[in-house]
Amino acid sequence: MTAKPHQRERAVEFVRDLRRYLEQLREDGTEYLLIARGKDSDPAPAVPRSAAARPPPLRQVEEAVRRCRRCRLAGTRKQSVPGEGGMRKSVMFVGEGPGEQEDLSGRPFVGRAGKLLDKMIAAIGLSRDDVYITNIVKCRPPGNRDPKPDEVVACWPYLEKQIAVLSPKVLVALGSPAAKTLLDTDEGISRLRGKVHDFEGTPLIATYHPAFLLRAYTVENRTKAWEDMKLVRKTLDGK
Repeated sequence: MTAKPHQRERAVEFVRDLRRYLEQLREDGTEYLLIARGKDSDPAPAVPRSAAARPPPLRQVEEAVRRCRRCRLAGTRKQSVPGEGGMRKSVMFVGEGPGEQEDLSGRPFVGRAGKLLDKMIAAIGLSRDDVYITNIVKCRPPGNRDPKPDEVVACWPYLEKQIAVLSPKVLVALGSPAAKTLLDTDEGISRLRGKVHDFEGTPLIATYHPAFLLRAYTVENRTKAWEDMKLVRKTLDGK
């Protein structure tokens, strides 16, 4: 799924506003937890940390995603797709959103693109048990359309909390939409890939989405993706 320019610009603007709000909460000494609400409830509010003994572990974030009704995608999904993995090597892959196969299974990257991602991960000596895989939005947009800006905003706190809980050593953004959202930029993947960026203190590497590689399976694109994956390995190893 590739967002149209005006949709991506609005999504980036929404996420910027949300980030400013969450940063203000932190500056005020307030941390927040995500609460899944009923279908007819208002969006989940920020809750002071004093209301809970400790931040929720990853399984609680995933369960909140499964119950979530915060945007219209809850009404069309078959299953939400929180993410999965073992994080034994502290690498986190982030795509744009689930597709048809992911919606049916409740698991991320299980179709043809998922099989290619598995090969990309294996090429640098890792497996799904070593990494965590998720998406910007956790439910499939109908017909695999681009996520709308308010859908990105509704899901953003879940992703932010996953990153906080997992504390990855390396973040990998799969495709232009994920990279633009995470890096708060309008630059395309061709300008973002091939280098190490910073996401709130965590190294972030952007590369092509496996679905794009399947559509444009050229020697040039495969070589660039391989260079990106080698950069992931080097960054993980501290080189």
